[in-house]
Amino acid sequence: MTVTTMWEVLADPDPIFTIAEDLFATMIDGEPGHLIRWYGERPAILHPTYTWVDVLGGDQDARVLISMGHDTGDDLARVLFDLEDTDEVPGVDFDDAVGELVNVVGGNVKSLVTHPGALTMPTVSGGMPDMSGLEPIVDACVTWKGSLVCVSLWVFEEKSTTTP
Repeated sequence: MTVTTMWEVLADPDPIFTIAEDLFATMIDGEPGHLIRWYGERPAILHPTYTWVDVLGGDQDARVLISMGHDTGDDLARVLFDLEDTDEVPGVDFDDAVGELVNVVGGNVKSLVTHPGALTMPTVSGGMPDMSGLEPIVDACVTWKGSLVCVSLWVFEEKSTTTP
């Protein structure tokens, strides 16, 4: 499978890191400098949460996937909903918060390529989505408050027949 040239601009983790740094600086931390790039092999994430959007209808369909520990998702939701550190995060707020993160990342990824298509609605799950038929392009991880957050970009081997 050959990745079309439209996604080659994102084959290096730097654009993904930049998107993550900007997102956290504006939406989460209110200032830059709280993310640390992760180098090396990706460790296992305890109690993982996955959230993703697909970019469909363009020259080549793609998926943006964010993975993190459930506790990290709770912490991010608390920040986004201005809750106290000890507040319980309702499931719907959790899904809204982590879904919004992948929506923003997906929109930014989409803006870097020509003829990308449209984003699907975010999906949030405790299980990894079916990734058969997808080829990885980039896997970029950061730590935020000591917790791992990974953003990956995948392309579909065949054009999807589903439109957003």
